[in-house]
Amino acid sequence: MDQNEILRRVDHTVLAPTAVWEQVKQACDDGKRLGVASVCIPPRYVKKANDYVGNTLKICTVVGFPNGYSTPEVKVFETEDAIRDGADEIDMVINQGLAKEGDWEGLLAEIRAVKASCQGRILKVIIEACSFTKEEKISLCRVVSMSGADFIKTSTGFASGGAAVEDVKLLREHVSPDVRVKAAGGIRTFEQAQAMLEAGADRIGASALVSLVK
Repeated sequence: MDQNEILRRVDHTVLAPTAVWEQVKQACDDGKRLGVASVCIPPRYVKKANDYVGNTLKICTVVGFPNGYSTPEVKVFETEDAIRDGADEIDMVINQGLAKEGDWEGLLAEIRAVKASCQGRILKVIIEACSFTKEEKISLCRVVSMSGADFIKTSTGFASGGAAVEDVKLLREHVSPDVRVKAAGGIRTFEQAQAMLEAGADRIGASALVSLVK
């Protein structure tokens, strides 16, 4: 798999708390030039980025990020606000406490509420895989499969661990066939990205790959 093919599956990410518009603008320029799947940027820049790129690039943003413990109502508001500003894709962080408690119905209701507020846009559900046991991750696959979400995503990139090939394989094995897998967190080389794709990932979240080809 060549670099261009990998880049077409990359959400080029600029989510540092200190990110400024010039960095987001540069990411948009690079994303358009290299044909990435989307740029994933902070909510505050969605409208400005959407106005800047028009229909030439998909805009992704985050909800409940990075900790996921805001209420479902807040996550729904964030989603609706992002869509009004022009977001094409939403990456939401689950309430990890609900999963740790085994409140799968509560978690399912949260994801379904956000999915409904996406108004047909792509929803990726970030489970923060490093926080959970294998059994919990399998249960999370079941919940995400039932929710109507489009992707299950390994990580925020802000926790103690990021994407792992073993997690990608596990998620791919246990989510329903219509749910895709996004690997994110700590993917800094094309070799790592290819390993994730070969393990079953459909999308890569990364901030470093674009800089390797510049």
